[in-house]
Amino acid sequence: MDTFWLKSYPSSVPNYIDYEGETLHTLFFNACTQFSACPAYSFMDQTLTYGEFRLHAQHFANFCIHELKLKKGERLAIMLPNMLQYPIAVFGALLAGLVLVNLNPLDKSPSLQRELADSGAKALVVLDNFVTELLPIVSTTSLQQVIIARAGDLQSWPKGLAINLYLRYIKKAIPRAHFPGQTTFMSALAHGAQHSFFPVAVSPYDLAFIQYTGGTTGLPKGAMLTHKNMMCNVMQCCSWIREDLVEGKETIITALPLYHIFSLMVNNFVFMKLGGKSVLIADPRDMTHFIKVLKTSSFTCINGVNTLFNALLHQEDFCKLDFSRLKMTIAGGMAVQQKVADQWQAVTGCVISQGYGLTEASPVVCINPVKAKKFTGSVGLPVPSTEVAICDSEGHELPPGTTGELCVHGPQVMQGYWQNDTETQKVLKLDGWLRTGDAAYMDKQGFVFIVDRLKDMIIVSGFKVFPNEVEDLIKTLPGVNEVAVIGIPNELHGEVVKAIIVRELNHPITKEDVIKFCHDRLVAYKVPHEVEFVDSLPKSNVGKILKKDLR
Repeated sequence: MDTFWLKSYPSSVPNYIDYEGETLHTLFFNACTQFSACPAYSFMDQTLTYGEFRLHAQHFANFCIHELKLKKGERLAIMLPNMLQYPIAVFGALLAGLVLVNLNPLDKSPSLQRELADSGAKALVVLDNFVTELLPIVSTTSLQQVIIARAGDLQSWPKGLAINLYLRYIKKAIPRAHFPGQTTFMSALAHGAQHSFFPVAVSPYDLAFIQYTGGTTGLPKGAMLTHKNMMCNVMQCCSWIREDLVEGKETIITALPLYHIFSLMVNNFVFMKLGGKSVLIADPRDMTHFIKVLKTSSFTCINGVNTLFNALLHQEDFCKLDFSRLKMTIAGGMAVQQKVADQWQAVTGCVISQGYGLTEASPVVCINPVKAKKFTGSVGLPVPSTEVAICDSEGHELPPGTTGELCVHGPQVMQGYWQNDTETQKVLKLDGWLRTGDAAYMDKQGFVFIVDRLKDMIIVSGFKVFPNEVEDLIKTLPGVNEVAVIGIPNELHGEVVKAIIVRELNHPITKEDVIKFCHDRLVAYKVPHEVEFVDSLPKSNVGKILKKDLR
């Protein structure tokens, strides 16, 4: 195909990456050797160098291999916010030849049960705050071992102990729970340290992650991402940004959760290859603490979504920070609003470099040049070794300027959905082209612009919400006759969920009833922000609800 966008590449960016069979093991050992004395991760007041991080990850790998007896290819799930235990568990599991399953720690039991059962995960690392949702579902999964992490773990003595005691006995934030085969994260590291370390050999084609996503439609499905998929995307991203960065000298703020594929790739993998320091923010909603960390971090890079940037810009103390070292701001996950981009540039002096990706592509597909002079609303150019086509409903390529479905081909594209050939065949063609389900166009220079989503997907602060999941739940609430769920614009979150309901006669349910019912069963961003009651819903002649008439 005509890769005309290559003419618009920055001079320092190659047209293609030179992949020679590297795995995530290669990334880990190279970074930990080359940058052994450099800081790798910082959380609260504790910083791990790459050398210290390497030992912890190897000890966790030993625990998985020798104590849990997990075999190559078996799955380990992680249900953690941004904290030191997360990257240790990720690389420890990878060194043990395991496949990672990322779980949202704020998710509710139905979704957790579905993903744990579908993946067949045999072990789970979870923060002690979040064990309540696990209690009723453990027996319905393949879990044999639960590893409990605590906020004070890996902090200096006696601060770490004080944190754990405060959360459990003073704040009472830690529920009492016990699982068969339960152990603590620190005990796992201690047991692992008693064994000699030998990594389990992996090939580029072995699975590294089963990353759950809604795909282009429907309930969550597990995108199968190999070591090659992930490493190629690391190399693609690095080739795009590394000219402006100094190896071993950069600091990135990691406020987006690492269980999200965007943060996982950019903050955990790309910046590891560059020997960067990642400052972990567990709860960016706590703006006072967040800005305090920013003030003392001397950060050079930050990535996020529109809602995060917008929230920071509304904080007076943020606008007073010293941004003289800030080199790069990367946005993804959802569209950045022009107003937010302009304000960000005015305050920080840094142009937001917006990109585009999806879980099924590991995730990065397009990025804007990081030295752009202004924000244009484009999601950028296809990264090296990536082909992009705008196609009509028959799969025929459309000319520049014409809107159609964005399709992607490249070494970062997933292998398919875990144990779901039917859904795989809907989006992944035999020749390797991925149908994204997003409507877009390319201009004559090759810059991609996302126009809309082809499906009814709702994006809340960068997270996907699929209306049918919320509709199916609300329909089980007594008093609901019919329901349609749509996304509506919101300045803070980009979009929020709105439920439009036809009530049963003589059953006066309220907005509060609906929201509480959903809040008890769904992660917060899926809960309707607005509820409207109507006498009837518009329908087609075959009875399909016409959501376009509800917006």
